[in-house]
This record gives sequence, structure tokens and C-alpha cells, in this order.
Amino acid sequence: MNLSSIVIQTRPEHLESVLEIIKSSPDCEYHIHDEKGRIIVTIEGKNTEEEIGKLKNLQAIPHVVSAEMAFAYSEDELEAEREKLEKSEDNIPEWLNDPDVKMRDINYGGDLKGKY
Repeated sequence: MNLSSIVIQTRPEHLESVLEIIKSSPDCEYHIHDEKGRIIVTIEGKNTEEEIGKLKNLQAIPHVVSAEMAFAYSEDELEAEREKLEKSEDNIPEWLNDPDVKMRDINYGGDLKGKY
């Protein structure tokens, strides 16, 4: 199960009409809004693709200026990654579990795109 919070922005003059659509939408759960047109909702999905579909539906609501994920949580993906780590203990350097290791002594040798 994935859960994400979405911040939706509309112009104040369209707030009521956008709220009406959001509150009746099966894609999200409404939580709060302010007079500036900011609306907070949450969406759930069985996977990231389902969540992205719901986000796109929210973005397509008339008078929505933007709708973006502010926070995302994926229980299943988290568990899958934990399982990978547990199965590959020999791939984790022992010094990562050493409480005496200082941050200044850690050198990053990879890159953010997964190429090593």
C-alpha cells in the first residue's frame, strides 16, 4: 500500500468549485484548505503507478493550478528493500555497523544515477 499527501493549488476565486470536486472524488481524501487556495489531500494506491494516475486526475480538475506530492510512503516497497538488505548481508561493509565510525571518515564513491 502506498500513501501520499498532495498539495493542490487553485486561485481563491475557484476554491469552492475545486473543493466540491475534490471532496466528491474517489481518488483522494480531503483534509484541509486555506483562503489562499491551498488544499491538502491524501491518496492511496496499491503501487506507484496507481498513485500517479490519481495525481494526474487531480491535476486535470478545472482551475487546479498545480497538484504535487509533498510526502510519499510505500510500505510494500520499503519491505522489499529491507528484504534485499537482509538477504545480502555479506554485501554490506562491516564498518557501517561500527558505532565508532565518524562521518568525516566516510567517502562516497558512487553516483546518484546508479553507475559505479
